[in-house]
This record gives sequence, structure tokens and C-alpha cells, in this order.
Amino acid sequence: MPVTDVIADFLTRIRNAENARKKFVDVPYSKMKWAICEILKDQGYIDDFDRIEQGVQGAIRIILRYYNKQPTIRQLKRISKPGRRIYVGASEIPRVKNGLGIAVISTSRGLMTDKMARKLNLGGELLFTVW
Repeated sequence: MPVTDVIADFLTRIRNAENARKKFVDVPYSKMKWAICEILKDQGYIDDFDRIEQGVQGAIRIILRYYNKQPTIRQLKRISKPGRRIYVGASEIPRVKNGLGIAVISTSRGLMTDKMARKLNLGGELLFTVW
């Protein structure tokens, strides 16, 4: 059965793997998911990720990060969904947990964190939040 919201599926796979205390999770490859993995790694939410050849499409293997046997990702929340897109201007970008978390935004210059979008004065689609 095809998935209509690939980003929500991606976030759910990470959430489920962390709840099951898995070391890694494999997700189908796409450029968008690869960019999200780069942001999560830069911000310290995952240890590493790599592309593996699996089937026609390939996959991304995400090595999850734990601290004191607890997942570093406390919450992954999808904001903009296919049924209701949420767009924000540069001045309307929300602060996640008063700056302790991040919001990932799809801008005209690609995916970036809320802090980077504010710095560059860019708005866009508010994809999800992490803390």
C-alpha cells in the first residue's frame, strides 16, 4: 500500500525504532529524507546515517543516538500535513521549547532549522518539530 505522507512515515519509523530501543532503522531513500537526516545529525539527534543499496530505490540506515539508555529525541511532531499545509513567514517561525528544540522548515533555499531560517530572514513550510 503506498504511503501518502512520506515525511510522517519517516518520523514514525524513527519514533518506533527508538521506543523499541533499536540501534538503527532503515527507511526508503529520498533526497528530502537525506536532507532531514543531515539536519538531525548536525543538531545531535542521531549518531550517523548512510545510504545502503536495497532494491531499486535504496535505503537510508539511520544510527540512533541514546544518552543514559534514553533516546535523545523526546518528541517528533509533524506540523504541516498533506491535508493542511502550514506556511510561516520569517517573523512567525515558532520557538520549540524556548530554543531547546528545533523546527525544520522547507524554504526556497532548501531544508533548514528554525534558527537558520530566522538568521537568513526566510519563511516557508513548517514541516516538523523535534526536541
